[in-house]
Amino acid sequence: MRTPAAARRVAGTGETIFAEMSALAARTGAVNLGQGFPDTDGPPALLRAAADAVLGGANQYAPGIGVPALRRAIAAHQQRHYGIELDPDTEVAVTTGCTEAIAGAVLGLVDPGDEVVVLEPYYDSYPAMIDFAGGVRRPVTLRAPDFRLDPAELEAAVGPSTKLILLNTPHNPTGRVLDAEELAAVARVATEHDLVVVTDEVYEHLTFDGHRHVPIATLPGMAERTLTLSSAGKSWSVTGWKIGWATGPAHLVAALTGAKQWLSYTSGAPLQPAVAAILDSGDDFPARLRAELQQRRDELVAGLRAAGLTTYCPQGTYFATTDVADLGWASGLDFCRALPERAGVVAIPTEVFYDAPDAPGAGRHLVRWAFCKRPEVVAEAVRRLTAADLRA
Repeated sequence: MRTPAAARRVAGTGETIFAEMSALAARTGAVNLGQGFPDTDGPPALLRAAADAVLGGANQYAPGIGVPALRRAIAAHQQRHYGIELDPDTEVAVTTGCTEAIAGAVLGLVDPGDEVVVLEPYYDSYPAMIDFAGGVRRPVTLRAPDFRLDPAELEAAVGPSTKLILLNTPHNPTGRVLDAEELAAVARVATEHDLVVVTDEVYEHLTFDGHRHVPIATLPGMAERTLTLSSAGKSWSVTGWKIGWATGPAHLVAALTGAKQWLSYTSGAPLQPAVAAILDSGDDFPARLRAELQQRRDELVAGLRAAGLTTYCPQGTYFATTDVADLGWASGLDFCRALPERAGVVAIPTEVFYDAPDAPGAGRHLVRWAFCKRPEVVAEAVRRLTAADLRA
């Protein structure tokens, strides 16, 4: 019997760069600054709440849109931080992490042939989901050194078939926090062309140096056309729990849940009430985490620069970006594949997050480093990098 070929929508996806680099780290014993997850747990109160929920019997299917307590807590979080008023019964949905929220939003809103404007470098699930939906990607490049969004390029990317802008701020992988001028440009384009905005805000609480995240849904004319996505994973250091959410007008949330019901339908039944409890208890943990991450960012950026790497200091997220061209490397991918043997460290080549990495100002020579690790891990990575010869 002939083994059937994979469907075209997955045939070209292959192994993710994260799987390749993590396997390389495991094989070589390298310090892994590749994948963006912390190596410490979230707050003890959150962990105890999950254990209590398991032992208390919250182990069967949760409602498809999420348990009521969590939907109410998410609505309260949006009101407390941003003044956004939501109906938790129709304008909030719980998802299996923000990744499923992205999948549900794109599959629920994009028809074949619809164009989606996306900032590049982009999180790798964005192009995959646009392809799965049969959409057409229209990238707008954020360029070093400041990774600002160019309003003219954004406007030029929009055409008669454009349906949606897929936004990400604070931005992974560059660490850019879009400012008032950039957000106003997005809002202007979206309202003038009657576009939906789907905005991934998972790093909303992890911004540094006084930079403040402003949801685009708070801008005039945007609440009715914006679907906001986030999760507990990053801000509360429980990335493996995969508890995310979507908020926005009922018709956009319904489009997302229309797709979600055929993906996971529901998940994390005992984790949902735990996240509800921690959201309701306040914001102490994200504030402490933000301060700790800023210190680790500073240590890593200083170490990367001491190792001879041109390094851009991020305004938020888990990641710092370097340019390896000055060290003679033809590409970040070549550099990252050689790095474990050279220095005993793993990072991620940013070039895989571009449509055309060789275009002017794009990311062929850029590399992403995660600093969301214990201080001793960051210090060991810096020690190895500064002791190594990183030249091509």
